[in-house]
Formats: sequence, structure tokens, C-alpha cells
Amino acid sequence: MINWNNLDTLKAYDELKKSTQVDVKELMAGENGAKRVKEYSVPMAGGLSYNYAAKAVDDSILSTLSKLADEAQLLEKFEALYNGEIINISEKRKVLHHLVRGQLGEDVVADGIDKRKFYKEQQERIADFARKVHSGEITNAAGEKFTTVVQIGIGGSDLGPRANYIALENWAKKNNTFKMEAKFISNVDPDDAAAVLASTDVAHSIFILVSKSGTTLETLTNESFVKDALKKAGLDPSKHMIAVTSETSPLAKSSDYLAAFFMDDFIGGRFSGTSSVGGAVLSLAFGPEVFARFLDGAGEADKLAANKDIFKNPALLDALIGVYERNILGYECTAVVPYSQALSRYAAHLQQLDMESNGKSVNRFGEPVNYKTGPVIFGEPGTNGQHSFYQLLHQGTDIIPLQFVGFKKSQIGTDVDIQGSSSQQKLCANVAAQIVAFACGKDDPDNNKKFEGGRPSSIIIGEQLTPEALGSLLSHFENKIMFQGFLWNINSFDQEGVQLGKILAKKVLAHDADGALKVYSELLNI
Repeated sequence: MINWNNLDTLKAYDELKKSTQVDVKELMAGENGAKRVKEYSVPMAGGLSYNYAAKAVDDSILSTLSKLADEAQLLEKFEALYNGEIINISEKRKVLHHLVRGQLGEDVVADGIDKRKFYKEQQERIADFARKVHSGEITNAAGEKFTTVVQIGIGGSDLGPRANYIALENWAKKNNTFKMEAKFISNVDPDDAAAVLASTDVAHSIFILVSKSGTTLETLTNESFVKDALKKAGLDPSKHMIAVTSETSPLAKSSDYLAAFFMDDFIGGRFSGTSSVGGAVLSLAFGPEVFARFLDGAGEADKLAANKDIFKNPALLDALIGVYERNILGYECTAVVPYSQALSRYAAHLQQLDMESNGKSVNRFGEPVNYKTGPVIFGEPGTNGQHSFYQLLHQGTDIIPLQFVGFKKSQIGTDVDIQGSSSQQKLCANVAAQIVAFACGKDDPDNNKKFEGGRPSSIIIGEQLTPEALGSLLSHFENKIMFQGFLWNINSFDQEGVQLGKILAKKVLAHDADGALKVYSELLNI
């Protein structure tokens, strides 16, 4: 039997609070630090590894964290989730994004439908459609091939798919799997859609409208913007648009679209990158075979997340250390810093994934919790971040843990040797230096030049950012966030916090506002 208990009721949590804290600076000094770097590492899927040597944990703390995982039944809860129990209790929904990767669990039936089969069918339909577009079987009205795909969506319908596209764009070009350029329209600000359309050959573009309900205000507004541009170009919008939506939405059987591919309520927007939401644009851009490899990486990482040994389960270990930092050490933020330009939008995706999931102050049953939950997530690619917010991270008054990501090889293979080292070597040298600089610091009689050190970090290291590595990376963070939500006993799979602003915006647009809302509306000339 699974018990859903608050973190502060668990015996292992009390033990954790009484544990002796350790100093990262001491742990990482000299030969002991060198030994830790070699030993404190866990293999991941997709050729990656999770290294946590520079975290403020020792064997004693890790042992207590393992007890915490067992007492909180984290693996049992994960198993219940991927086998189709109702985990999203507030909306009475299953949570099935793992099922689209197809690697775990039993068949799940919902509303009389085998969901594994349903998701597989959508993948096959998307793959068939993409191949027909690439071969020229599906063309524009003039019989010419489509060369660009533009995704219209917001939130999880934009951030994840956009981040994943950017992550694989150069890899696909280098490996001759690049089929079509992808662009994205998300913001209801008309400048967004206008800028994308101004740089797009709309006559040779296919547009993907992504809206589960078919009623998302921002997305439908941007769809109208796009349709207007197509009509002004003398084009029939229905020959240039497809929909990714639910089977019950008004978009599902509309003649306004070349085709419709389906998702359902069991996959939240921020977890939808491996569903039809991400599958359509990635399959069109890079080919369905590349998307399948991406899914394989995620699926293999899911298998690791089901391992009961925390030292063979990188997502669980990362989650446990994160809760220790948040609830015992009191750290309020986490910086995500990929030393890879291909991951330039990944921090934004992880920001939504984490903060929309675990930004909760009540437990699964609607009761206020007496402990901190999700941290603030922010980030920027290295080495850009070094010339931006690292000053505060190194010498500011708050300790902010970092989560680095780095690769030994670039995606494109083209490099130059300058002053005895390549660009990629310089990039990797910087991430290695930063880990040690944050951990060990530097003493100096001039306090302005003194670095206290003792600032923890972890790093995920890979050979190269491939589709499999990207899938593994995505799954790692999705599962880390899930495990942390289980520990905090919150519902990581609803997002009521985004609803109030939408409701008030509709009141403004209906000219039904009063009080401060009415005055702000007038100030903004609405």
C-alpha cells in the first residue's frame, strides 16, 4: 500500500536534519577532491553520466537520503504512475508521458482505449505524414515541396519542442538528416508572429497549430494572424496547416487543416516534448527516425529511473540531493548552465518544467505544507553566463547550487586551434574550472578578490549531444522533478497557478473589469 505523507512527517527526514553537514571546500580539496570526482559518478542513458562530486554530501548523508527514498516509497509511486494510477489527484487524471516512450510498465487502458497503442498510432501517423512531406507526396497548392515548418503554441507547446529543435539542429545538418527549417510562434505579442512571418516563405511553409483544448487564447490569436498572412499572399490556409490537439477539440475534424494528430489530458503540456506535440515538428524537421532515437534515449533513461538503488538511479539521486539542498541547507535557487550552445533554450524549458510542476504551497490534499518546495530555476549557456550572473554566484551573499551540462565533442566537428587549444577544449576547460572555483574558492588578503568557495554543483557529462543523449537529458530532469514532487507530497502535474491571470485577462477584454484592474486596463489603453 502506498502512503502519501508530508516530508516533515518522515523519520528519515528528522535523521537528515540531525546529520552533520559537510563543507564542499574541504571535500574537494587536494587528492580527496580528485578521488571524489572519479568515484561520485553515476552512468546515465545516451552515453551521459551524472557527477555529483562537488555536492555537499558524504556517504553518511547519502545513506540517509537512501532511507528517505525508501520511506517515502518513491520507486513505488513512480511504478504506480507509469502503470496508470491516478496520480494527478486534483484533476483526477493519470500521468502518462512515460508511456509515449514505450519502455516501462503494463498496458494502460483509459476510457476504453489502450493508451500505449494510441500513442504509438499517433507516432506512426506523424512519421507517415512527415515522410510524405519530405518525398513531395504532400505539397502546397502549386505542387511544390514545403521547406519550412512553423509551430504555433505556447508554454509546453513551445518551450520544450523549441528547445529540442535547437538542440539537434546543427547535429542534423552535420549528419545529413536535416529536412526542414523549423520556426516557432508563441507570444500573443503581435511582434512575435510578425517577425517570424516576415522572415518566412509562407508559400512553402507548413504550420502546426498546437492546442489540446482547441481554445487556447494566445494560440488561436496567433493562428488568425497566420491565416490572415496566408490569405494576403493568395494562399488557402487549409492547405498549409495541421493541428495537434485532443480528439474532442473543435480542431480534431475541422476541414481547416491538412491533418490532425492527437494528444490527451494524461500528458501535461510541459511533459509533452516526447508526445505528438514535439513529435510532429521534430519529425518534419529532422525525420521520424531521429525522433525515434530521441524517444529511445528518453525511454532508456526512464528504465534507470525505476532502479531501486539510488547509486544506479541518477534522476533519483539528483532529486534527493536537490531536496537536501532545499530543505536542509536552505538554498532557494538552482542555476542550470549547459556548456553547449545547442542547449541555449534548455534552461527556459527546465524553468517551466520545474517551477510549474513544483511551485506549490499545499500538499496533494490541498493542505498547506510547513516546508519549502520547488526552487527558483534560472540559467544561460556557458560561457555566456560567466560574463553575466556568475559574479553573484561566486561572491554574492546567497549560495546557489549549479547544475552544469557539458560535452567532450561539439556537434559540428568544425573547430580551430588558437593559442594551443581548440574552441571546444576552451569551452570544456571553462566548465571544469568553474566547478572547482565554485567549490574551492580562493583566499586573498584583498576581500574584493577573495572567493569563499563552498558553493556546490553537479555536472552531466556526455561524449556528444546526440538525439539519444538529448532524450536521456530530458527524461532525467522530468523524473528528477517528479521524485521531488513525491517527496514534498505535492501534485507536480497540475498548474492552477497559471489560471487566475487568464481569467482576469478575459474580464479585461470583455470590459468587465473594476477596481485596480480597470485602472490598469485604462493605463494600457485597452
